[in-house]
Amino acid sequence: MKRRVVITGLGAVTPVGVGTQNFWEAICAGKSGIGPITRFDAQNYPSRIAGEVKGFQVEDYIPKKEIKKMDPFIHYAVAASTMVMEDAGFTISKEEAHRFGALIGAGIGGLSTIEKYHEKVLKYNGPKKITPFFIPMLIINLASGQVAIRHGLRGPNSSVVTACATSTNAIGDAFKIIQRGDADGMITGGTEAVITPMGVGGFCAMRALSCRNDEPSIASRPFDKGRDGFVMGEGAGLILLEEMNHALKRGAKIYAEIVGYGMSCDAYHISAPDPKGEGAFMCIETALKDAGVDSTEVQYINAHGTSTQLNDRVETEALKKLFGPHSRKLLISSIKSMTGHLLGAAGGVEAVATALTIFYGIVPPTINYETQDPYCDLNYVPNQSQKMDTRVALSNSFGFGGTNASLVFKKFEP
Repeated sequence: MKRRVVITGLGAVTPVGVGTQNFWEAICAGKSGIGPITRFDAQNYPSRIAGEVKGFQVEDYIPKKEIKKMDPFIHYAVAASTMVMEDAGFTISKEEAHRFGALIGAGIGGLSTIEKYHEKVLKYNGPKKITPFFIPMLIINLASGQVAIRHGLRGPNSSVVTACATSTNAIGDAFKIIQRGDADGMITGGTEAVITPMGVGGFCAMRALSCRNDEPSIASRPFDKGRDGFVMGEGAGLILLEEMNHALKRGAKIYAEIVGYGMSCDAYHISAPDPKGEGAFMCIETALKDAGVDSTEVQYINAHGTSTQLNDRVETEALKKLFGPHSRKLLISSIKSMTGHLLGAAGGVEAVATALTIFYGIVPPTINYETQDPYCDLNYVPNQSQKMDTRVALSNSFGFGGTNASLVFKKFEP
């Protein structure tokens, strides 16, 4: 029999709040974390808004001498992992350290570090001003590596890079590691910090970003007819996955159980989704089959919902095709309407939100939903959170390269 896997700790560093409780209260209240970019002078950029993390004090989580050895995306991961372990009320002993690991991804990694030291190479005509920590600062697996060092995790250690599906793949892979018996617990999810001149500039060049610069708080509007692109965000969302009996033995608080994981690829285009939604359909179908859950049992979907014209339409079409008449009964929401799109960290933050939706029985809203798109005509929980005893939920993440990932969550019952 497959081992059961539960969620026992949560950590969130987000544009709407630092700390899981602050994050949860903000999204339930429909608070936007989008504003003008302050990380650099963006006056010459078509899009000048983003979901920046505010009020984050890195010194609260990392010793001062270590801070300069890490890129901000690693800062966020270490901070979120500290929140996770504090929330779980658990310190890993040396005796079981080899049974606990970390699997944390990022979509892009240390872009700000690359930009900073590239400028130094040009300024000083060579590498003499490059820090010896340059490579460990920017490579994506060092998020998992630094978290493992911080918490003494000697079990499986890896990372995932699948664009906007990164975190959901990371959580799904960690779920399978525990399910098959290779570990008893994993800190997993994603982190991202690429609100930089090149990061924003690259997405501007693709014409993927919202240009509603004068109204940043209403710029991210998934499924709304007036959407004009996504809004970049940053932060980290991590969870502690634990084998059920291990969690019960120590009396852990259990937020939810993960029961299914699906992956697929559109094999269609480097950035655009398959307009027929076949990849998304197969991914969700696989996750439900893995979970042993009938489509009619699903009550809530934390949608990928990026606020781009094509993505929202394709995701809606895939849901209607898979769920049929039941799609009209689903509550569907995109918290990207509040946080912006955290790229590789999106699925991690959304997994935190989905676990809390089940735990508290509150479905967060899709804010800025004003005008129905005739192609997006399901219940997107517009503008106000709703109470619902959520027993089965789904979280979707779809990324560049046509990569798709879905997770199925259930209310925990021993």
